Amino acid sequence: MEGSALSRPTNLTTLTSKCHPQFLNFTSPTTFLNPTNKPIPLFLTHCSTKPSTNKQTTTNENPSSIPNPVVQSKPTTLSSSSSSFSRGLIFDLGPKNSWDSLEIGSPVVKRYISDDEERWYMWYHGRSTENPNFDSIGLAVSSNGVHWDRGGGAVEPNSDVGLVMSSSKDWWAFDTHGIRPSEVVIMSSTKVRANSAVYWLYYTGFCSEKIDSLDKNERINLKSLPGLAMSQDGRHWARIEGEHHSGALLDVGSNGEWDSSFIASPQVVFHGRGDLRMFYHSFDVENGQFAVGIARSRDGMRWVKLGKILSSGDKVGFDEFGIVNPCVMRNRKDGKYVMVYEGVGANGKRSIGIAVSSDGLKDWKRVDYNPVLEQSEDCGWDSEGVGMPCLVEMDGDTEDCWRLYYTGIGKEGRSGIGLAVSKGSELKNFERWVGFHL
Repeated sequence: MEGSALSRPTNLTTLTSKCHPQFLNFTSPTTFLNPTNKPIPLFLTHCSTKPSTNKQTTTNENPSSIPNPVVQSKPTTLSSSSSSFSRGLIFDLGPKNSWDSLEIGSPVVKRYISDDEERWYMWYHGRSTENPNFDSIGLAVSSNGVHWDRGGGAVEPNSDVGLVMSSSKDWWAFDTHGIRPSEVVIMSSTKVRANSAVYWLYYTGFCSEKIDSLDKNERINLKSLPGLAMSQDGRHWARIEGEHHSGALLDVGSNGEWDSSFIASPQVVFHGRGDLRMFYHSFDVENGQFAVGIARSRDGMRWVKLGKILSSGDKVGFDEFGIVNPCVMRNRKDGKYVMVYEGVGANGKRSIGIAVSSDGLKDWKRVDYNPVLEQSEDCGWDSEGVGMPCLVEMDGDTEDCWRLYYTGIGKEGRSGIGLAVSKGSELKNFERWVGFHL
């Protein structure tokens, strides 16, 4: 690929906050690389002002409560004989004393294919019982996207899995009280070859400023802003400071603007040369609904907001109260944009819906006014709600053309990560995973 982009650093942690390439080339959505080369808050107010400092914002902080990593074995294989309780569940909470023993969610799933292997990466957020107030980001790997290897502590030099990024320790930063992954994009250029690419992680960071939450049952009542980190292996990350004084990429809107409350779930899509789009959600105070907005950038670091593009649906529909946690991608078959999102009902119920657009900027249309995936029945592991979706397009005209990874919530708030698959190429019909067809 051509373009004058970010030069390859000898050590990514030495990247400075002022590293602004003139132009970036991201890999095409149809290109698969081989990397083996190795519920929703509402926020209101501002983080503290950052002092004048040249301190680097690198990460690899290990929670003091987890002194040693505990490598876990693969989860039990699901089959067609799986009970109705576990239907669709592919990734459960970590064991006791692991970094993700209390909560997991926000799956960002990527499939990489080389000449000799298929490899899946899943970045996700987790919390531990020893450190219950701070979300961190971890990495699990798989050969098929169903059975995953994971780590119980911080990732080690000889391991691919485990905790890879924690909250910032800088008091002025926007992400001192938790981080959640939103999207991972692979960047390459004439100076950074595809087989040694740089991973760009867009994530949601929470700071210490408290706000009023619409849903009193929500655990999080902290303001959030979008952030960026980079890595050469997907495991060791360095924060890249944005133009906001807290290091965030964007600030909330001014009073009266639709996104003046918070910014969360930044989803970045490469549209074309010098054209990147960020989709994010916020809460429109005037209308009393969650909604999705868009911003554009030439370099992936400096962003210009374009406004709100999709909000609530039918007044009695599953997303009457708005939509959150959008996951946007381009359909390889027709080039259209596909957005899978978490719909919020008037009763607080969370379901998953899908919308499409020809250009990703306007005219978003729901594929159906019914959700494509709802919470399971009372006996299911995800009987209290489903959300935080991540859509993966498979190859060819296979029976499961689309895979939908999601966060499920069950009794007493227990969380897990599930998988649903499409029935053919249609985006309207998804069923929970029950096993491979032999």
